[in-house]
Amino acid sequence: MPDEQQAKKNHLRSPNKGMKLAPRLYYSYRRIRKQLAILSAIIGPGIIVMVADNDAGGITTYTVTGATFHYSFIWIAILLGPVAYVCQEMTVRLGAITKRGHAEAIFDAFGSFWGWFSLTDLTLTDVLTIVTEFIGMTTAMSIFHIPPILTEIFVITFIMVIVINGRYWTWEKIVMLLCIINLIYVPAAFLVHPDLSAILHTGLIPGFPYGFNSPVIFLLMANVGTTIAPWMIFFQQSSVVDKGLKEKDIPYEHVDTAIGAFFTILVAVVLIIVSAALLGGVNVTDAAQAARLLIPINSYVGTFVAIGLFDAGLLGAIAISMTSSWAFGEVFGWAHSLNNKVGQAPWFNLFRLFILIIAGGVVLIPGAPLVLITLFVQVIAVTLLPAALVFLILLLNQEELVGKYKNTLSQNVIAIIIVTIIIVLATLYGVGTIFPHLFG
Repeated sequence: MPDEQQAKKNHLRSPNKGMKLAPRLYYSYRRIRKQLAILSAIIGPGIIVMVADNDAGGITTYTVTGATFHYSFIWIAILLGPVAYVCQEMTVRLGAITKRGHAEAIFDAFGSFWGWFSLTDLTLTDVLTIVTEFIGMTTAMSIFHIPPILTEIFVITFIMVIVINGRYWTWEKIVMLLCIINLIYVPAAFLVHPDLSAILHTGLIPGFPYGFNSPVIFLLMANVGTTIAPWMIFFQQSSVVDKGLKEKDIPYEHVDTAIGAFFTILVAVVLIIVSAALLGGVNVTDAAQAARLLIPINSYVGTFVAIGLFDAGLLGAIAISMTSSWAFGEVFGWAHSLNNKVGQAPWFNLFRLFILIIAGGVVLIPGAPLVLITLFVQVIAVTLLPAALVFLILLLNQEELVGKYKNTLSQNVIAIIIVTIIIVLATLYGVGTIFPHLFG
């Protein structure tokens, strides 16, 4: 009898328990759907800054790295993902809390001397980097027999037109579409049938099988410079401010940045694998040359590299020209939002047009050492990066500025280690240049 009563109780409990589970699942589903909806609205600045960092100079750096040192730099590319995230997540906190761009924050916190120092640093690297974007785009389109002047006219017109309606959201959607096109490289990794054993043994195990000499240091610095650049700090902070993100949005923007970092490293690793598998040991000097060499070997892969190179240059030119415009707008007090129509922010738009024309003009100079410029810009970026990172760390340690979002001890330690490594690499490169026989 007691067993029958217990059985009845269990039978009665089961439906009730099931009824309680269904509402829980429903509310969990609603909560997750709401969080995804918020994330989809906030997502943008982190993905754009990270994917745009795989610009034309970056694509050249990865292809040259793979062709020269095969798979041995893959572990370095993977490590640079978390490093880039550490640097960029600090800009998210600073922008969302202060509602000021990085240039404006430096002027306010450290005065005009350091403000102008940082702005000059930024302008120098931005103009030189935009030159490399035009180099990449014009050489990529030359594969399809399109003259450089036509490529430049199209690019400059496109960059200026996408802001004409005066809405940040429209601009961001267009740029996000270009970010998706940047992933065109990924299928190439499956088409080249790479040596998985070599990738595991020489690509994922830390070491320098080709020695630690000047060429290795140069490409190591170039890879660091193309993954972490000064313009990225300024761009994402200004973008967070222009988009109107708030303190409550910081966790979602961290996810946005992490997704962007993943895609950045994915493309870097894919390009190293593709160039190592098909062009290993070949003297490759730039990505356009790599595309030309790849087309006879595998027309799909070669075409992917050429299209991706143009897209990468276009993304880089959009993001970097916007970075300088935002920075100068903040410092000079111009209207500097993408929510302003062209006529409402004339200086903001004219300055962007000016630097695009200057950078594009350099590429059209007969006999200009374009390949050398492309690689050296990455090195210049990494030598100027410590100054930008130091300002960022100092700002994130001012409790009166960011409150509870101040850097923790562990965050400061990690950031200082990153700055130290970059300074050491820059020093080694300088010493290796002056004394070329020192590192072999």
